[in-house]
Amino acid sequence: MNPESRTKGRGAQHNPTNRFAAHSYEMRNDYLEYCHLEDEAPESLRTSYISVFPKTLVTPVDSPDVGFKWSINPYQGCEHGCTYCYARNSHQYWGYSAGKDFEQKILVKQNAVALLEHQFNKKSWKPELVMLSGNTDCYQPAERKFGITRKLLERFDAWGNPVGIITKNSLILRDLDILKSLNEKKLLRVTLSITSLNEELRRFMEPRTASVKQRLKTLEVLSAAGIQVNVNLAPIVPGLNSHEVFDLVKAVADHGAHSAVYLMVRLNGQIGEIFKRWVRLTYPDRADKVLNQIKAVHQGRLNDNRWGKRMKGDGVEAENIRDMFQLAVKQYLPKRERTPIDLQQFRKPGSQLHLF
Repeated sequence: MNPESRTKGRGAQHNPTNRFAAHSYEMRNDYLEYCHLEDEAPESLRTSYISVFPKTLVTPVDSPDVGFKWSINPYQGCEHGCTYCYARNSHQYWGYSAGKDFEQKILVKQNAVALLEHQFNKKSWKPELVMLSGNTDCYQPAERKFGITRKLLERFDAWGNPVGIITKNSLILRDLDILKSLNEKKLLRVTLSITSLNEELRRFMEPRTASVKQRLKTLEVLSAAGIQVNVNLAPIVPGLNSHEVFDLVKAVADHGAHSAVYLMVRLNGQIGEIFKRWVRLTYPDRADKVLNQIKAVHQGRLNDNRWGKRMKGDGVEAENIRDMFQLAVKQYLPKRERTPIDLQQFRKPGSQLHLF
């Protein structure tokens, strides 16, 4: 391992050129040395929050590989800095790089609550599950400052519209009061992502996420509150955490998980370049092996766009991971019925129907 060569606290180790940009630039190191504060590394100043006011918030999802039709992302970009994150590519549409920009320039959707209520007020809106964090994590560090996710959950609760959450941050426990209310009304789905039980790997691959210990504790607290939590073992990276699949299933079962699924890593677009640089800097002794094993589950490529295959991969390595997962689930997570979502709770606040 060669952690000294890495930028501490960041996943991406550079800013690849935005493929939509006509020009590219690189910040000079002497400028960064000049602008940093005393006793503070220049890199720590590089996270900035940028207010944006989009015209829409609730986005349709057309992928058959995910289990929801609508998603909301209160923030664009994510300070968690996960090296493999598929959402990095979307930052390019805003004029930024998928690399360091993605985790250092966070766009805050200040009008999110108003846009959600506008969506609910449409005559065409029919109550359906809307997923928070279809792209970036709604409980990333920015949420502590802006609280947009909590405000959105309050509106879902008030209107009686089902909501789902995908996160890898223990900050979700701050909103346990609202989550309990939604859960009692059968309006809630929660998925917690846990990638590894190896804290060192977590720190390097997901530098600003909750620790392994915190995530397992979060799972335990949510489950103890009566909330059925699905766990995403995601992503499984052959050569890095693929050997942990069995132990991961056991660990999440021991901490109260209702169910678990796994997702194979795929490095689409600029993420391939970002991940390759990261793995060569962080694990130079096994970087080629990791990259070749990823290619082995995606027909010789780092990415796979095939519906039905891209999330699980194929080939011998993919089959071994699938078999290990299925064996673990059979042993530790017997199938249990999931409480169905109630689509009859939807009411417009102030309407007569809202009284009943």
